[in-house]
Amino acid sequence: MEEGRMIFISGGVRSGKSSFAERMATELHLQLPNTKLHYIACGVASDKEMTERIARHQKDRQASNANWETWESPYDVYKIASSFGKTDILVLDCVTTLLNNYLFLREMEDAEQVIQQIWKDVSNLRNTGAAIILVSNEVVHEIPSSSELVQRYQYILGKLHQQIVGEADSAYLVEAGLPVCMKGEKR
Repeated sequence: MEEGRMIFISGGVRSGKSSFAERMATELHLQLPNTKLHYIACGVASDKEMTERIARHQKDRQASNANWETWESPYDVYKIASSFGKTDILVLDCVTTLLNNYLFLREMEDAEQVIQQIWKDVSNLRNTGAAIILVSNEVVHEIPSSSELVQRYQYILGKLHQQIVGEADSAYLVEAGLPVCMKGEKR
């Protein structure tokens, strides 16, 4: 099966990475005829802040005048891969939330098993032939924590980022709303 283009976008909290990903997807959509835009939302409204964040992202997509189809998928994203075709453009927001959901909703403890599961999700989406834009947070720049849970989280996320960037066609780091191309062609 033909693999689609994969773009990785990371940055800190509130860095503008999701907005950049949505703009990039919309630009690709305008350049390529007969494409559909899909937003794969991994967030779960577990508290007031997350509920507000989800509402803000939904409002931003509605205001973009692009025709987004949203898929709520907190984990096991591979199960919806068959819903997409090779002319689709997918935005998965976000890898860190997906990781959180496997660790805390699914209560997966084995780091390698979590990495394999998320890679299964990403690979199945990419194998549809669609263009996929993966959004993630940069949290591994922090001082190493004494907490075993935080150390495991940083280990998993660092390994995932390396694996994704290794396979990605391009990778961006967004800071203060400014995207910096780290790999591939600058958009």
